[in-house]
Amino acid sequence: MTSAANPAPQPAPLWQPDSERIAAARITRFQAWAAERYGAPAEGGYPALHRWSVAELDTFWRAVADWFDIRFSSPYTAVLADRTMPGAQWFPGAALNYAEHALRTAEDPARAHDPALVHVDETHEPAETSWSELRRQVGSLAAELRALGVRPGDRVSGYLPNVPQAVIAFLASAAVGAVWTSCAPDFGSRSVLDRFQQVEPVVLFTVDGYRYGGKEHDRTDVVAELRRELPTLRAVVHIPLLGSPAPEGALEWSALTSGDAEPAFEQVPFDHPLWVLYSSGTTGLPKAIVQSQGGILLEHFKQLGLHCDLGPDDRFFWYTSTGWMMWNFLVSGLLTGTTVVLYDGSPGFPDTGAQWRMAERTGATLFGTSAAYVMACRKADVHPGRDFDLSRVKGVATTGSPLPPDGFRWLHDEVREDLWIASVSGGTDVCSCFAGAVPTLPVHIGELQAPCLGTDLQAWDAQGRPVIGEVGELVVTNPMPSMPIRFWNDPDGSRYRDSYFDMFPGVWRHGDWITLTDHGSVIIHGRSDSTLNRQGVRMGSADIYEVVERLPEIRESLVIGLEEPDGGYWMPLFVHLAEGAVLDEALRTRIKRAIREQLSPRHVPDEIIEAPGVPHTLTGKRIEVPVKRLLQGAALDQAVNPGSVDNLDLLRFYEDIARKRG
Repeated sequence: MTSAANPAPQPAPLWQPDSERIAAARITRFQAWAAERYGAPAEGGYPALHRWSVAELDTFWRAVADWFDIRFSSPYTAVLADRTMPGAQWFPGAALNYAEHALRTAEDPARAHDPALVHVDETHEPAETSWSELRRQVGSLAAELRALGVRPGDRVSGYLPNVPQAVIAFLASAAVGAVWTSCAPDFGSRSVLDRFQQVEPVVLFTVDGYRYGGKEHDRTDVVAELRRELPTLRAVVHIPLLGSPAPEGALEWSALTSGDAEPAFEQVPFDHPLWVLYSSGTTGLPKAIVQSQGGILLEHFKQLGLHCDLGPDDRFFWYTSTGWMMWNFLVSGLLTGTTVVLYDGSPGFPDTGAQWRMAERTGATLFGTSAAYVMACRKADVHPGRDFDLSRVKGVATTGSPLPPDGFRWLHDEVREDLWIASVSGGTDVCSCFAGAVPTLPVHIGELQAPCLGTDLQAWDAQGRPVIGEVGELVVTNPMPSMPIRFWNDPDGSRYRDSYFDMFPGVWRHGDWITLTDHGSVIIHGRSDSTLNRQGVRMGSADIYEVVERLPEIRESLVIGLEEPDGGYWMPLFVHLAEGAVLDEALRTRIKRAIREQLSPRHVPDEIIEAPGVPHTLTGKRIEVPVKRLLQGAALDQAVNPGSVDNLDLLRFYEDIARKRG
């Protein structure tokens, strides 16, 4: 025990920004400006600014709108007319357009010919699109969409890889007030239809195929099926990525983007839908999550311009596909005048170091990737700092799953010691971060730097009491502008309420286990609905994976905790072995010892089972709950939506395990 007079010593940070970097950070300048104009605290650094941002929520968001010069074509009557969750009403009366803000850098003659987009494929040869050219193509395409009868509120869909055409199609849709929605072309037809059929698009942008892992993948048959199964389509636009001619009745991309029409930006209400994103849909149809033009505009300005410290001199990269919210987040880099780097291809082609090579070739300053990629580089003995010129990379950000402590150490040792490492956590549900990057704070191993501005992030126990230094449910007690305005086809809002507000009415419960530390950082333990609870001791699955996957023999793992009808608890650990490894008693013993010594004796698995692989959602997240349902005896078609899984055959392995146990 430590007394209040003698508190426990703070852990030493892995990285600390120097005074020059703190002074130059945009968030520092914002705080000084907000102190002068809006009564924000001038002293106390980020912790004081964060406290003010949640205590004075209306004032904070008014300051954000002012600082980033949001163009309201009609004035708002209040910042937050109703704080009720769900149903908070932001900036009533205001009208604006997201695409207008994304393209306004093109209005600056000094920047018009700078690159807005840098596109890289598996050849790793960058191709640039200037701000003026981006604006011209968006203007041309928006005019053509209007000529096709597309009106505000109509849905426009894209079956597209991460290429400039996807960005142009999205911005043109936003310019006319249409609602954008997209899927990556590696999604099969059933997965796409599960999503697009819900929202009934009137236009579909498609490619003939895509390149991945050094191979061409034809998608003409899938596109034909989409056209047959989407009866609301009025037009299909063909992008010949592989050089195929347009199918009968499809429009040519080049014809729609060759004009010189000045962009016309439809002025829409603040809460007008901008896009529809989708949950992974592992146990049913994916939730169709609707977010607003104004809400995303403000949230992304805050997140990218303050937390990510992005501006006109930056190049912003994140490895993503158009089927993941990180693509939408990446494209919003345009709001801050940043050059956005689009990578289309396999993250590990022609070798595991591919993303670092791409960062060198494009001059990326903020490098975003997945925790899984970092750990794969560590296992493959990649040396980015030695083998590539990464001198322009000022920060590496990771998401998708918690970055293990070994990932922090590897980035520090193998990229650069003076490296800002920003592990971030949020969700498709808000298309933003709850906690993560703060350029003025230290980085501690295994921890997210802090909750984000305007986000009253707390950890609650089962009774709804806030806890510090203990594991609790991730909750947000105040509204965020980018929270969904609704789910599509959820007329009474019941599905929306049940998704986030069933446990604590009026408070957003996200479904993650977190710890808020006494020095203000955040630790993510994984999903709370797959939490391991043995003898009253709860642990997140991510903690198990971090320890087990340090072993070189383990490629990936999956742990499941099952409450049994007789009151027992069965906890198997499935391991996908590295090539050449054998699951013998010696390896089993090493796995158990690692968990016992580094985590908890209570969480040593009952069985360690070799598996042919670990199933993932289409956006690369481990599937835990459907596997748990299979092991509890549910039929495959009841446990999982087949269209949400990257490899359905893998699930049959887990179904067989349940059958043998049964």
